[in-house]
Amino acid sequence: MAERTAVVTGAGRGIGRASALGLLADGWTVVLVGRRKEPLAETAGLAAPADRDRAVPFTADITDPVAVDGLFEFVEERFGRLDLLFNNAADVMPYTPTEDVAVEDWHRVMDSIATGTFLCSRAAFRIMKRQTPRGGRIINNGAPSAQTPRPDSAAFTAAKHAVAGLTRSLSLDGRRYDISCGQIDIGNVTPPDHPQPAVLQADGSRRVEPTMDVRHVVDMVRTMAGLPLGVNIQSVLVMPSAMPYVGRG
Repeated sequence: MAERTAVVTGAGRGIGRASALGLLADGWTVVLVGRRKEPLAETAGLAAPADRDRAVPFTADITDPVAVDGLFEFVEERFGRLDLLFNNAADVMPYTPTEDVAVEDWHRVMDSIATGTFLCSRAAFRIMKRQTPRGGRIINNGAPSAQTPRPDSAAFTAAKHAVAGLTRSLSLDGRRYDISCGQIDIGNVTPPDHPQPAVLQADGSRRVEPTMDVRHVVDMVRTMAGLPLGVNIQSVLVMPSAMPYVGRG
């Protein structure tokens, strides 16, 4: 595992940061990707001292095809291969009635989630299919909304549905190259610095919902990452048991 290289997008905070630290603890070399240098450096500094030389910050906007190509050219030139891509980065927007969603917000959310996942996966495919040994793994961060929407979340829901379709296409197209692709849908994670806000429900009320510690998400990412390429977790939902989802609304 010490010789395996991973790319984690959105690694400057939240689930991306926690997952990157978990992969570093498992011996991966992790390229930490985000738009701002300072949060990435902070993530690297949070790694255990023995792991910090394998934490490699790289600033890039994943919605920019040129920046994405530059990122993966760096990975291939620096490390010679790519074994894992965790597509985690995402922009979000406040709950907004469909008729009030601005086109600019629609494009921002769709680009960061759907287009960013596509661009990074496309670049990863190009490396994974030609490297020796061939193959690799892609993990996409979905959401419960990829299956069941919340109210007033048209852009986010559409973007996550796009990710779910892309995950299936990548899984199918990757077979002939020994590339596995799976998706993790993540429920409410306890915010690190502030109380969980009340969340809009389908009946129009707002409710503070149950949350879980991010370590449960990290455990699943580490499990998926550690599988041999002949084995795949195609889709998994990790969520607090009492979170509204089954029968949502």
